[in-house]
Amino acid sequence: MDDHLPEWLLKAFSKPRMASYLTAAGGDTTVAMRLYWWNVAVSATLYGPLHCLEVTLRNALHDELTRFHRRPDWWSCAPLSRNGLRLVDGAREKCERNAVAPASEDSIVAELSFGFWISLVSGARGYDRGFWVPATHKAFPHYRGRRADLHDALLSLVRFRNRIMHHEPVFHRHLAADHAKIYRVLGYLSPELAVEAQAMDRFPVVLADRADVLRGARPPRF
Repeated sequence: MDDHLPEWLLKAFSKPRMASYLTAAGGDTTVAMRLYWWNVAVSATLYGPLHCLEVTLRNALHDELTRFHRRPDWWSCAPLSRNGLRLVDGAREKCERNAVAPASEDSIVAELSFGFWISLVSGARGYDRGFWVPATHKAFPHYRGRRADLHDALLSLVRFRNRIMHHEPVFHRHLAADHAKIYRVLGYLSPELAVEAQAMDRFPVVLADRADVLRGARPPRF
């Protein structure tokens, strides 16, 4: 089946990458190509909401931990695990490789990964008592549920975010549910931003166009 795909496309994207699209298309190479481009298009629409969530989350957590520890380099005294400290050191070193001056707190905050910030909402390694109870729950002023449920939602979103950012297939997922979860969690942090972002969000239109794109009634756009 792969042999019927254009050689340039196989060279660019590889047979293994295209295999899942061919399978989903029942071996129809034309539909597989359309599905591939639609996957790119729908992934592009999810970048904006994920951007808002990730940046808002890290800033909210950083602000609360700075307030609680009374210093912007709160990681110097907070009860981070060995791995957490390693991630902070790695972020600092990366910042300093790219600048002459010592890394600022703001640059370290921006360099730390989405996964690092989500770990601060976990219950592992004493983080429940060390982070959530005294400080990080305040970063979610509009959330009234259990910490564990919030962490599960965030963990699923970082995995989803990684699929998007690493250009993996997402066409097989319940994307409407993924999209709704992003805004639900964003609303715990900033309802105003959630409303603002949704007003610019192209995701519903691209999701609704999937059937038309696959049958060739509408060209994919990204």
